[in-house]
Order: sequence, then C-alpha cells, then structure tokens
Amino acid sequence: MSLEAEFKTVAEDVKKVKTRPSNEEMLTLYGLYKQALVGDVNIDRPGGLDATGKAKWDAWESRKGVSKDDAMSTYITHAKEIMSKSGM
Repeated sequence: MSLEAEFKTVAEDVKKVKTRPSNEEMLTLYGLYKQALVGDVNIDRPGGLDATGKAKWDAWESRKGVSKDDAMSTYITHAKEIMSKSGM
C-alpha cells in the first residue's frame, strides 16, 4: 500500500475510536494532517477569543518545514498508537 493510501485509510479509521483522544493527541493529529495535505501554514493566526482556532493553528505551525511524506508517516504512527490505546 502506498504511503498516501495508508494515510487516507488511517485518517478515516482513527475517527472510529471508542474513546475520544485527549486534546493534545487531537492537536498532534490535526497539525500533522494539515501539514501533510496543505504544507506549511498559509493562514493568519486566529485572534481574539478563538482559543480552539489558535490551538489548531499553533499545532499546524509547529510542523512547519516538515515534508508531506514525513508528516504522513508521523500521522500514521500517532493515529495507530491512538487506535490501539482507545480501541476500535
């Protein structure tokens, strides 16, 4: 299976876990997912009272410079850890 195909499969499967991952785990996955699909952050950081938006932006920004393939590989690794811990 190609890296991209595995990434897409795992991205769908991780949504089906029985126990919701922690906020930190969710942000890690979000940042890696955005980096894999979009590349470096390309929007302004949300301001004001948008704490969730800022946290998501920061998670994505923290992956700046990571290649698409590296982001996909790391996403797959983290998602599989979450799936084994949280159950399917």
